[in-house]
Amino acid sequence: MTLPDDPLDNEGARPGSAFMRPVEFVCAILLLVIVGVLLLGVTSRYVFSLPVVWIDEVASISFLWLAMLGAAIAIDRNEHLKLTLFIGMMSQRLRDFVNALAMLIVAAFLAGLIYPAIDYAIEESYVTSAALNIPNSWRTSALPAGIAAMFVLALRYAVRTSSIGDLLLAALVIAALAGAFYLLMPSFKTLGYGNILIFLVIIVALCLVAGVPIAFCFGMGTLCFLAFSTTVPMIVMIGRMDEGMSSIILLSVPIFVLLGCILDATGMGKAIVDFLASLLGHVRAGMSYVLLGSLFLVSGISGSKVSDMATVAPALFPEMKRRGYQPKELIALLSTGAAMADTVPPSIVLIVLGSVAGVSIAGLFNAGFAIAMVLLLSLALLARWKAIGEDLKGVRRAPLTVIGRTALIAAPALVLPFLIRGVVGGGIATATEVSTIAVLYAFIIGIILYGGISPRRCYAMLVETAALSGAILLILGTALAMAWALTQTGFARDLANFMAGLPGGWLSFMAVTIVVFLILGCMLEGLPAIVLMAPLMFPIAKNLGINDVHYSMVVVTAMNIGLMTPPIGIGFYIACKIGNVSPDEAMGAIWPYLVALIIGLVIIAVIPGLSTWVL
Repeated sequence: MTLPDDPLDNEGARPGSAFMRPVEFVCAILLLVIVGVLLLGVTSRYVFSLPVVWIDEVASISFLWLAMLGAAIAIDRNEHLKLTLFIGMMSQRLRDFVNALAMLIVAAFLAGLIYPAIDYAIEESYVTSAALNIPNSWRTSALPAGIAAMFVLALRYAVRTSSIGDLLLAALVIAALAGAFYLLMPSFKTLGYGNILIFLVIIVALCLVAGVPIAFCFGMGTLCFLAFSTTVPMIVMIGRMDEGMSSIILLSVPIFVLLGCILDATGMGKAIVDFLASLLGHVRAGMSYVLLGSLFLVSGISGSKVSDMATVAPALFPEMKRRGYQPKELIALLSTGAAMADTVPPSIVLIVLGSVAGVSIAGLFNAGFAIAMVLLLSLALLARWKAIGEDLKGVRRAPLTVIGRTALIAAPALVLPFLIRGVVGGGIATATEVSTIAVLYAFIIGIILYGGISPRRCYAMLVETAALSGAILLILGTALAMAWALTQTGFARDLANFMAGLPGGWLSFMAVTIVVFLILGCMLEGLPAIVLMAPLMFPIAKNLGINDVHYSMVVVTAMNIGLMTPPIGIGFYIACKIGNVSPDEAMGAIWPYLVALIIGLVIIAVIPGLSTWVL
């Protein structure tokens, strides 16, 4: 998988194209509008007891526009998530052609959706919003506008990065495949589930291998499935994408992404790391405990694995190397620690899962905290065993004055994860409401106590949040469309019947779930795997009597372990990049840590009470 360089590393960095500056500015304004109106809603409801009825509609309109324009910015910056493992194995000549093919596949998919998106916006113009009393097309016009912008940018990127010969050959390959599929339409309509294998498995897999961004892999597979094997109009796919990107619960996604940027920019995360280091740094395996504990606590603020690892690694790796830790061991601990911490609120994965599967966000936040503790214990025990030969020469316990000073500095940051979990888990406020409060709190505290953020840095954070949120939400939209296509074939029903009949009851189903999400976590990353499989798997789990929060913890944990599993898991490569260690060197060291996580996962799966006692 690719991980773009952090555009915030250099305050003056502007990685986008010059002509996209107006779009970036609009996205920054939209993000501020979303945060502003949500804060207004929280204030009016909890301070003045006067709910403002139009706030949700303004936020929803701004949110869809932010998602679509942010996805366009992500194309301009080449920041959409994609698999590059196989591209790296190709010769330079073949790689150039495949890169051209991938961008033209993106452009072909977008071209196929422009007119259905326009039709969808026109149809929605006949629907009037309840509070603002305006046509719903004010919101849904974001779909054709964003799709058209992405189409132009994809073509522009292809022309700028590929030769004319590669582009012509790639266009010829796409046209030949489209023509062959068109001629075979009568045969496809008689294949039944065979179409799922052809379009939703093989086409998607080939697009992944070619380096097509994941969102467009799902989109192209679904588009071909609907166009060549069914009579379903493409406007239905647009509707499903709209549904996938527009859930009000998902409003917290860009706000928590922004919170992670603020955490990184202000140094609040480093303050937590420094405090834990002063407290535990003198004991054997103490720095391992500090790294794991920092990931646990920092994750509770940022909601982003990348932000977590980028905050913790630079602060701890130099001292850990001095004590004799091998770089490969540091990467293994960092990556698996990030997997452990992904159930700690405010995990974006938990928020998306709650939205897709209809599971209580408060329940997920409460259970996620407890489950992360189980995994933390598994990794800490292994780290202790591995630290037998740690060099503690010259290491002294920090004076109480140092511990007190670092605790005082870290205290405002330490409040945040417990505030988020307590407020959402206690049902006092929603995840979206808490995210806006957390952003305001972190921004004010960052300015007053942690050195502040320059205006240029603030603007860069807003634009980067828009791009990352757009990339995430487009994946959700196309993945939901693909999941809908699967359910319409009757495949979900037959899969449910098959899995419900497995010998061994719910334990067998749990074992299958773990294997499925380990594999999907490796291949697809977390969010698309959840959106694809949750609608299929959760009804089966419910029929078998499995608590939905318990099942959610198993799904998310298995998926996160897969995410960190080489040779494909993206999280492993992110950790290697952050720690500046070769993946080949680190690959051999990570397996004991993955085994520790899997042991923790099995314990979580077979003991439901670990997930449900806090409910």
